[in-house]
Amino acid sequence: MIVRPGVGIDVGGTKIAAVRVSSDGQMLARFEVSTPAEDMTATLDATVEAARRVLDHTVGAVGVGAAGLVEYATGTLAFAPNLAWREAKISEHVSDALGLPTLTDNDANVAAWGEYRFGAGRGHEHVLVVTVGTGIGGGIVAGGKLFRGANGFAAEIGHIIVEPGGPLCGCGNYGCWEQVASGHAITRAGRDAASEYPNSLLSSMAEGDPSNVTGRLVTEAARQGDHLALGIFAEVGRRLGEGIAGLVNVLDPQIVVVGGGAIEAGDALLGPARVGFRGAVEALEYRPEVPLVAAELGPDAGAVGAGSLALEELVG
Repeated sequence: MIVRPGVGIDVGGTKIAAVRVSSDGQMLARFEVSTPAEDMTATLDATVEAARRVLDHTVGAVGVGAAGLVEYATGTLAFAPNLAWREAKISEHVSDALGLPTLTDNDANVAAWGEYRFGAGRGHEHVLVVTVGTGIGGGIVAGGKLFRGANGFAAEIGHIIVEPGGPLCGCGNYGCWEQVASGHAITRAGRDAASEYPNSLLSSMAEGDPSNVTGRLVTEAARQGDHLALGIFAEVGRRLGEGIAGLVNVLDPQIVVVGGGAIEAGDALLGPARVGFRGAVEALEYRPEVPLVAAELGPDAGAVGAGSLALEELVG
């Protein structure tokens, strides 16, 4: 039997990436466009246009990954903390426009599926994927199946409150895990450090203006050995590892795959995360080792996973 390719679309707060992907995870075409994040209708239209750029007559299904609470059964994005989407009927809109069956799921879920099928989670049946970017997302594969919960809202791990009264989160709460262990935290700490230490390498790289500091700039400073940047990653990595330890206590995965844009920092982030994890996980010496490893599919994990998931669940 010939399995048709799928189209996978990853809709993020800054960009929309669309790929045509084969059943074995190979990218056959790719297109990227900026996200008009403040306009829900424009974002839906941009999603359809991105799909059209990689579509051909062989495609059998479309998968969409979107950041937020996705009602899996209806393909509706109920709420997105970083997009102007509320009750967005994504599957219906995309399917009507393209004439193809469409699956919509949380962006971290589809990235988790991509890593489970074709990336760092290959060969394991119980996988926790933690995506660390501007915020923190999560995907859970249990027994070889994606765990979505009763409504499709499972694995919103970035919004566990770990610091009551802490920084305001996009979800409306204060002190969520993603506010102390993600790109938000790296950028905030980097700006504070550049302001306090104006003669530092970090401040120099920001041209003396702390508001120019981004997570990417802190990463580059860490690569150059800047002690302030390395200290930021040590603290953020520790908080990341401690949070992962709590999830491992609950879920008991075989492996934890850490992805997202922040993983570009490599061991500057993962090293402290592993230390924090080992110090916080229950009964470390009595449980099998749970490796914390870097994701392998890079920024296209979500799009590849979405296309693959659509093929498997809609085409079979």
